[in-house]
Amino acid sequence: MSSLPEPDLIAEPGACLVINKPGGLLTQGPPGIDSMELRIKQFLKVRDEKPGKVYLGVPHRLDRPASGVMLFAKNVRAARRLADQFQQRTIKKKYWAIVQGCPEESSGTWIDFMRKLPDEAKSEICDEGEEKAQKAVLHFEVISQIGDMTWLQIQLETGRTHQIRLQCSHRGCPIIGDQLYKSEVGFGPDTLDQRKRWIGLHAREIEFEHPMTKQREIFSAPLSEHWLELGFEFPNE
Repeated sequence: MSSLPEPDLIAEPGACLVINKPGGLLTQGPPGIDSMELRIKQFLKVRDEKPGKVYLGVPHRLDRPASGVMLFAKNVRAARRLADQFQQRTIKKKYWAIVQGCPEESSGTWIDFMRKLPDEAKSEICDEGEEKAQKAVLHFEVISQIGDMTWLQIQLETGRTHQIRLQCSHRGCPIIGDQLYKSEVGFGPDTLDQRKRWIGLHAREIEFEHPMTKQREIFSAPLSEHWLELGFEFPNE
């Protein structure tokens, strides 16, 4: 594969890498397929002049069409400790979403049961007692509204496949650009390749315990120009 774009590095505290993933890019992919993991490995190999294979721990994922802050590890010990934090849900993540329409309340908690559809990259709302049903909980707050678009701040209590996207759509407020979940509004760069399309979902902030120093760390990911063109008064980056 030819040279890939360098990752947007937010910070590099010790054995951790904090990266701003663009929309339309896989977190991980098959060998030879462009992904966030592959870009970081190539970057580290060149920058650090590593002769052999580059280790990279990937303790969490971010949906391909979404953008925002991601956390990676440069050694096995850090990767394991971060993975434990994700499993124990002690890592805090804050998301921004631009949706069509507006929720009925200005803030609140959404609780649903959902499941991943077999053999499909899609999830659905289901009844609690149905096979493979999982409880999905998120907390939201309306930040601002322009016309038929609303800016939400979201914090997940659970981490189900496509949870934010499905729970928003289920309430008649699909995330812009998310055709998979009934959005009728485009977003992001023009592309004919549906796999590279963006949606208006951004992992804005992550807070975690550094796996080596045990200090709490907080990092935020700046927005792309596609977000800034929407007209909302986002905070200065």
